[in-house]
Amino acid sequence: MADVEKDDSIYTIESEDKMGYIQIADDVVSSIAAIAITEVDGVSRLTGNIPTELIAKLGKRNLAKSVRIAYDNDSVKVDASIQVKFGYNIVDVSKAVQEKVKSALSLMTGLECSSVNVRVSGIDFNEDK
Repeated sequence: MADVEKDDSIYTIESEDKMGYIQIADDVVSSIAAIAITEVDGVSRLTGNIPTELIAKLGKRNLAKSVRIAYDNDSVKVDASIQVKFGYNIVDVSKAVQEKVKSALSLMTGLECSSVNVRVSGIDFNEDK
């Protein structure tokens, strides 16, 4: 694997073949995780720092603000808060979120995800499934 360094809000991957380096901004990693979460069946919405109405107006780019990430050596830890649709099994949805986030981050960035912490902050009782 390549050498990895964390500096401010950019994750730098140094190539072993010394062709150069790759930098991935924290917002990119957060956005990948957030989009993966919203694609899981049973997730109504992210319930992080900004309201859903604002996300709807501002677009998916601002989903990153609803997911927190932290780096530990060459892996990333993700914290997310979600609302689950009524009628879905909370544990199953949460596990699916964990798997989807780990897979998306690995596939798109090559980062190993050490943990995905899911906080279910509510149930969406709307009848739209």
